[in-house]
Amino acid sequence: MSEAATSNMTPPVETPSGKGSGDENFPVGSWLLPAELRPYVAAYYAFARAIDDIADNPNLRSGVKIVRLDGFAAALTGLNDDPQFEKAHALRTSLEETGVTAQHGLDLISAFKQDAVKLRYTDWAELMDYCDRSASPVGRYLLDLHGESVSLYPLSDALCNALQVINHLQDCADDYAALNRVYLPEEWMAAEGSNVVDLAQTKCTPALRRVLDHCLDGTDKLLDEAHKLPKVMEHKRLAAETAVIVSIAESLSKKLRRQDPLAKRVVLKTPGFAFAAARGLLRYWI
Repeated sequence: MSEAATSNMTPPVETPSGKGSGDENFPVGSWLLPAELRPYVAAYYAFARAIDDIADNPNLRSGVKIVRLDGFAAALTGLNDDPQFEKAHALRTSLEETGVTAQHGLDLISAFKQDAVKLRYTDWAELMDYCDRSASPVGRYLLDLHGESVSLYPLSDALCNALQVINHLQDCADDYAALNRVYLPEEWMAAEGSNVVDLAQTKCTPALRRVLDHCLDGTDKLLDEAHKLPKVMEHKRLAAETAVIVSIAESLSKKLRRQDPLAKRVVLKTPGFAFAAARGLLRYWI
């Protein structure tokens, strides 16, 4: 068999879920950001989307996921020239052009490798450790790309981690059904008399509802910190986008308190999204 034929039989490394920037809770590289920086943001997002899809693929064994994610890490750091890792190569080129560290990509890989093997979280602190690598790097990358001070990392981390928990709550039933993965802190579930099997129901039990509200309490504390971020940023356009994202996160948190994510995925429809975005901009400009 020819080398080309053998190569054609090799399974593709990426496993696209079909999700894109339009499926996110926040604008990705929106018009608020400078046009010359949007391609760099797109390269980072494409990389993040590719490795997230591998970690969340229910049809891949844990070991296969880790091998593929390690391949992305090698490609990102210039140790692998395999064209199947094209999104890592594209991000590496982007980072070389902008001077942003590859650590913000490697931290994502660390978190998604953890997703491949870790299915439960003991407490809020353990969950935040995961979010520090699965979500915070996104905000840190944007700060670095726009020349902001690293002193803003803690406020940015608070926003990104809040968004991550919101996403976990939106997807809690699907994550359990497809991957047997539960991000809700076991400590809180035990204290409230809830169990992971509650996630298989078509609506929240009272105990599970209390656990979700505990998570939202933690999320709102993070958002209280994140609310300070836009006003202390130097880059006005990034600050405006950040203000929009904070407002969207606040709206989603409130909606998750009112609605049941087991009955139906809780999202902001276009009018609610637009209202939250306008409110964020108004807060920033006043």
